[in-house]
Amino acid sequence: MPLGLRNKKKDKDKSKETFKLVESEAAAAAPAPAAAPAASAGASRLQFHAQLAHGSPTGRVEGFGSARELYARIGAAFGIPPAQIMFCTLNTHKVDMDKLLGAQIGLEDFIFAHVKGQRKEVEVLKTDDMLGLTITDNGTGCAFIKRIKEGSLMDQTKTVCVGDHIETINGKNVSECRHYEVAKMLKDLEKGQKFKLELVEPLKAFEKLEPRSKGKTLSEAKISKGRETLRLRSKGPATVEEMPNEVEEKAIKKVDEFLETYMGIRDTELAATIVEAGRDKKNPDEFAVALDETLGDFAFPDEFVFDGALHNYSDLRPLTFLKRNIAKRNEGDISEQLEIRALTLSPFENKGIFAMNLAKRA
Repeated sequence: MPLGLRNKKKDKDKSKETFKLVESEAAAAAPAPAAAPAASAGASRLQFHAQLAHGSPTGRVEGFGSARELYARIGAAFGIPPAQIMFCTLNTHKVDMDKLLGAQIGLEDFIFAHVKGQRKEVEVLKTDDMLGLTITDNGTGCAFIKRIKEGSLMDQTKTVCVGDHIETINGKNVSECRHYEVAKMLKDLEKGQKFKLELVEPLKAFEKLEPRSKGKTLSEAKISKGRETLRLRSKGPATVEEMPNEVEEKAIKKVDEFLETYMGIRDTELAATIVEAGRDKKNPDEFAVALDETLGDFAFPDEFVFDGALHNYSDLRPLTFLKRNIAKRNEGDISEQLEIRALTLSPFENKGIFAMNLAKRA
């Protein structure tokens, strides 16, 4: 049930607020489609303050249930095309990947929208199999760099920065590609050959220009600091939920790390969805069905097959989360089977153990 739009009663004390609001925020929002189920009264009244990260008056956004709807609301509030918004951060105007807006927004979080700025080109000789880039996207067709590995090939290319949107690869437009598609294209670039990237960096105010960042490790990040969060979903309604507990948060982070290791992407929304799909499942078949229902349109590569289960967190049994079989075929039709046991959590093991076994089979 997508969140419906409702007008809040104006607070008499609002006139005393010191911050300035954009003029468009007072405009009545379009009603939700008639066919859509009505949202809960509590969810429909949620409003969030927002600004453009490079500087703007403060606006309010409401009535969204997904990242795409959120960007549309921000675009309407500030009079910009939603496609100009690259990503959003929470409670900071800086390009801080630890504060990146993902699947959850704390009910008191302040949203900063980073819009497209200067375009730039870079030509790089691929001298290593790994470029050292971690790619994510905003869920609406804008893949960007979330992390640059220290000492990597791209770390030596100072033109490339965290937060840059990858627009083209060797002249091919990838603006509408998902993060895993862009990551695969970069991985498939031939070693020993030059390649060219066209990038778009986030717009910055002159006074906010800062040294280049490589992006912090995920261990320094928190999914949300509020006690309650608005959970955004690519499919289905947004819901108000308690923030993830310690075990769930660790599980989400570990799955996100797994995605980076094997797909070159970071996606906390996807990781949270996988963890949620595995919750309370009794066997691998139930888990596989749940994943197919929730992630059937994600378009994982054909060689990726999920098999595993996540038991109830309150259960004292070990919580084996994900077992993935990856089969890769080359031109000679020779299959290499990789068996990966990705995540094991147990209340007896400090509520968070990451175990990975990699076995190669002919």
